[in-house]
Amino acid sequence: MESVKSIETATTALATHPTGKLDISREKSAALYEKAKTYFPGGVNSPVRAFRSVYGTPLFIVKGDGCHIWDADGNKFIDFCCSWGPLILGHNNTQIREKVTETMQNGMSFGAPTALENELAELILSHNKYIEKLRFVSSGTEAVMSAIRLARGYTKRDKILKFEGCYHGHVDSLLVKAGSGLVTFGETSSAGVPKSFADETIVVPLNDLKAVKLAFEEFKDQIAAVIIEPVPANNGLLLQEKEFLQQLREICTVKEALLIFDEVISGFRLGFEGAAGYYQIQPDIITYGKIIGGGLPVGAYGSSAEIMSNISPEGAVYQAGTLSGNPVAMSAGIAQLSELAKPGFYIGLNQKTKKFTDEIEQYSEEKNYGMKVFRIGSIFWFAFTGLENIRRADEIDPKSMEKFKLFHRKLLNRGVYIGPSGYEVGFISSAHTENDLEKAKKAIFESLDFVFHQQTDASFTG
Repeated sequence: MESVKSIETATTALATHPTGKLDISREKSAALYEKAKTYFPGGVNSPVRAFRSVYGTPLFIVKGDGCHIWDADGNKFIDFCCSWGPLILGHNNTQIREKVTETMQNGMSFGAPTALENELAELILSHNKYIEKLRFVSSGTEAVMSAIRLARGYTKRDKILKFEGCYHGHVDSLLVKAGSGLVTFGETSSAGVPKSFADETIVVPLNDLKAVKLAFEEFKDQIAAVIIEPVPANNGLLLQEKEFLQQLREICTVKEALLIFDEVISGFRLGFEGAAGYYQIQPDIITYGKIIGGGLPVGAYGSSAEIMSNISPEGAVYQAGTLSGNPVAMSAGIAQLSELAKPGFYIGLNQKTKKFTDEIEQYSEEKNYGMKVFRIGSIFWFAFTGLENIRRADEIDPKSMEKFKLFHRKLLNRGVYIGPSGYEVGFISSAHTENDLEKAKKAIFESLDFVFHQQTDASFTG
């Protein structure tokens, strides 16, 4: 990399600058973004990357190693985005890299079975009592799409019940009051989704059993499945009580509808068995995302052997994909999940996260700042709120995003990278060392001080 300069230079200057106006250089990233806008809608290939809800232009990343990333201008950051969660072992993990390199010597795609699919499936199923069979796909969105089709095919019903603020990928019928980038841009649905598709989706608020029961009464014998992120983490971290999830399980059983846990984020994050294991609740279908491929494009959905027997070629529910079970992604998954399956892995990771987030929240409380840190496992969310709990999308104050916007900018200037939206969560990996977390905490404390003591600055033009 040409003339790699540490972010620490900018950090030192900031410490002596009374108003903290100095920003890191984004000259090369800005130039790349201008060129990208001539190729891609909005200059990006996924909406939140556009930095529309924070200051400045997107950072173009050129390298990642451990818990650090470097941008095109040579700035170095402690990364809490972790490619939106799947890099639980950090960037450029040695075991994953070596396993992938070994596999690539023999080819990268065959559109035919390989033994690597068997190996990864056995590793997952032997450590997860909540599914008996699975099917690999190429993304979390594809996993959810396939799970919905399976639920409809199995129950012979059409309607799906989802929860406001839960995001399940860009599946047409589920882009209704969803989270993630849609919330970032203040939208509740997507153009291009036919009304007839949306009409098959029933949307109710989170943490509202009465609304769920009313939906089943109104659409008697029409609901194929209830789908929920058991840990809603695409619209803030809207932690649900176990009792609510357990009640959903019981309602679905009585009404003969399937319960789908969308664990694209929580799967293999809270523990090897994900949220199903964390809450000890048996869903009917579970969907997983790119964490099972070490960050490579992959997903999966799993269920009982009986329900999965409905999938083609064994059953009548069709689903296929040339890159499903891609050998490179399978090898990365084997390397990553082998590490995750080791005794004590999650205990150490979750304890490290708890200590980190507890100390940030304690600092905020001592300073009487209106900021809380919500956490589960190694997932956390900075929320500019005075509420003790936020369980529903409508409990998030949109005005709080102005504080996040300034907070995000201050963190970048101090060498800390978090997702460019106040609705997105953060992640800690096993690669984050005690020293890294201490540096990050210091940057977070300084940024909070700035946000709450100087919330406006005329020189910030974004």
